[in-house]
Amino acid sequence: MPFRNCLLALLLLTMLLGSCARRNRNKAAEASTAVEARKPEEIRRENARDLASVMAEELQLRDDQVLRVRQILANTVEQVNAAQTKFAGNKAGLMTALKQINAASEGQLKQAMTPAQYKLYQQRKPQIQQKLREQQAQK
Repeated sequence: MPFRNCLLALLLLTMLLGSCARRNRNKAAEASTAVEARKPEEIRRENARDLASVMAEELQLRDDQVLRVRQILANTVEQVNAAQTKFAGNKAGLMTALKQINAASEGQLKQAMTPAQYKLYQQRKPQIQQKLREQQAQK
């Protein structure tokens, strides 16, 4: 079961990164008309904010918890960006780094939530991911 939770958490992290690729393809098509294309790092930050908003709604987080979750996710994105730069061309190293980042992020999220909210978070990760995908598709 812990392995499954780790995989689900890694999926959330991957989703933050993966949606960037889809957006980047869409943005590339629009870049000729756009004054300035957004960088992948900016998109990841936006994805983190979107994820925090979905989590706030799904888990009924208090305002102080929402702020903390946003900080955690923003920090996670910055660490992921740094790891991607550091491990460019080293997929195994990147995966190891992402797992470590994910574990730290999950621990921080657990501390930011009540035990009941964290349990609900673990149970609703697939729904949270789906809702985030739906929001991103509407953009």
